[in-house]
Amino acid sequence: MAEKKVTKKDAAQKTAKKDAGIAPNMAKEEKKPRIGVFICHCGTNIAGSMSITDVQEYAKTLGDVAFADNYQYMCSTPGQKKIEDAIKEHNLTGIVVAACSPRLHEPTFRTATKEGGLNPFRFEMANIREQNSWVHMHDSEGATSKAKDAIRIAVAKAALLQDLIPKSVPVEPTAMVVGAGVAGMQAALDLAAAGIKTYLIEQEPSIGGRMSQLDKTFPTLDCSQCILTPKMVDVGRSKNIELMTYSNVDSVEGYIGNFDVTIRKKARGVLTPDEAEARGFVGGGCNGCGDCDAVCPVIKPNNFEVGMKPRKAIYINHPQVVPLIYTIDFESCVKCGLCVTACGDKKAIDLEMQDELIKVKVGTAILATGYDIFPIEKKEEWGYKKYENVISSLEFERLICASGPTGGHLVRPSDGVTPKKIAFLLCAGSRDNTGVGKPYCSRFCCMYSLKHAHQIIEKIPGAQPYLFYMDIRSFGKMYEEFYYRIQDEGAKFIRGRVANILEDPETKNLKVYADDTLLDRPMELEVDLVVLASAVEPAADTNRTRKLFGVSCSMDGWLLEAHPKLNPCGTTTAGVFLAGVCQGPKDIPDTVASAEGAASAASIPIHMGEVELEPYFAMCIEDKCAGCGMCVKLCPYSALDLIEKDGRTVMQVTEAKCKGCGTCGGFCPGGAIWMQHFTTPQIVAQIDAFLVGGEQ
Repeated sequence: MAEKKVTKKDAAQKTAKKDAGIAPNMAKEEKKPRIGVFICHCGTNIAGSMSITDVQEYAKTLGDVAFADNYQYMCSTPGQKKIEDAIKEHNLTGIVVAACSPRLHEPTFRTATKEGGLNPFRFEMANIREQNSWVHMHDSEGATSKAKDAIRIAVAKAALLQDLIPKSVPVEPTAMVVGAGVAGMQAALDLAAAGIKTYLIEQEPSIGGRMSQLDKTFPTLDCSQCILTPKMVDVGRSKNIELMTYSNVDSVEGYIGNFDVTIRKKARGVLTPDEAEARGFVGGGCNGCGDCDAVCPVIKPNNFEVGMKPRKAIYINHPQVVPLIYTIDFESCVKCGLCVTACGDKKAIDLEMQDELIKVKVGTAILATGYDIFPIEKKEEWGYKKYENVISSLEFERLICASGPTGGHLVRPSDGVTPKKIAFLLCAGSRDNTGVGKPYCSRFCCMYSLKHAHQIIEKIPGAQPYLFYMDIRSFGKMYEEFYYRIQDEGAKFIRGRVANILEDPETKNLKVYADDTLLDRPMELEVDLVVLASAVEPAADTNRTRKLFGVSCSMDGWLLEAHPKLNPCGTTTAGVFLAGVCQGPKDIPDTVASAEGAASAASIPIHMGEVELEPYFAMCIEDKCAGCGMCVKLCPYSALDLIEKDGRTVMQVTEAKCKGCGTCGGFCPGGAIWMQHFTTPQIVAQIDAFLVGGEQ
């Protein structure tokens, strides 16, 4: 190797190393850095856009580099073996791999570094694929120059890396699932089957979620309630599931393995048999007889029936509810006492019941908060809530369902007449970039509209469904075949968005105006009923819940996974997982699959008994801390607290909560916060290395 001369970069790094002496775990003298640089071809992903040889030769000229090599696939077994052997042969103190995203392969190369005999955190990665070759594929000279810069910067940091030791924390052997739709129930059942006590929290009086409102499911046309009810019953019977309906998560503290959760159990006004027995009413409590419902004088719209059927102030949503316990809507209850009298000796009703706060400790949590229907009345051109005979797809589900408000007889809301010509508007609010609707595809709308068309043809002789669509997205197993089946049954498909809907004031029929893009002409169609396949959006309580658990969301409000491909069930908050549609639109099979994946992931830390945390957390240099507390307020993960120590107020870090984001360290006016693996000297050395450019 050629003789190296002292450069500005060397001088800057020397200063940085001197400053590094303030680190709590760097008091001892570090030996001179000997960095190994390894450059990956990634097939032609990287090598096709730059000169690997030039980059390697340049790396050899850098001051702290003792060895440089390249290989076609560094992440392969031979590539990792090169790193292990070089560490031993050249007595390396740090490793730099110039390859793809650290998000993909940093754990792989950390392990190789460890196998070679170094602390795994003496490793740094330079991204020369996503941030270089892929964006400069037609500029080989520029890509090569940029790769040199990236390696020089990475080497500057690697020279200052320290030995870091991961911390382990014990894990509470219980879990929590928030939301008891089909996703939440499946996750809870899987956790319970694995022997884990699970708290299942549901804000509604009964479990089942949206699926319990459906008539049939596509493409098999199974009765939704017939396949859902056995699962609901299993949840109610499971000894390992503590079911808490009509409840919300009120607050969350702690970290993976040790979440302290406060649950608000809302006043139901009705005692379960267990609650009645606890009060001394042996043999008492609600048995679901319905005597109270019969005498209640208050009538309210039934939300489960989308307002198309009344309910009383004391109610159950449907006969198959789990648990079979009535609930009092205290906002509408007049406390006349008739229900108390009707209940008699069961003594199940308590009109003075108050909300109760219950604290539990869990090791992991799964969020399965579901979805809501987009308020399609915002799209005023379609006349929803303006014309009686324009209904949503969920209203159609309840009208066509045998347990619905009309006993399964589809009728027009305006006059009770059976419709013969029905228009279905697909993508109603989905794939809409006007600013009013949602830009994403809601995924299952096409398929349930095909199902609705089949139900029309099946139940109403001579009926004709018309489906206005942009594209039919039949993406699942047997979905495309179901699409062909509906075509063969006689449904009419018209490709084009509906521009406007107007009502004939006398007949209440609807005139649908659209542009048929296949025939390339405008069209007008008179129908008896219009069904809007409304977009879906995150449930109303999703944002509050995600903030309690420290989970991120996408720009559309859906909860954000840790990685869309490699960790689709996890989140950036360790110990918190996602299941079902809260993460984004999914059909029932995908929802159940994601719930099983989340349950599997959530069970791993519990079965292990402890979890190892990456040591990327803040540390307080107590001699410099003024105890001002400003960092405490800034921390997005609530990982910082002020404590009294040796007569002084200083900041303390809860390491298991800290994500190493650097917010506190960047703000601290006294420089009292040390960000492990991202220390100020390391970052300054990187900046200096960039500024000196290629000067050697």
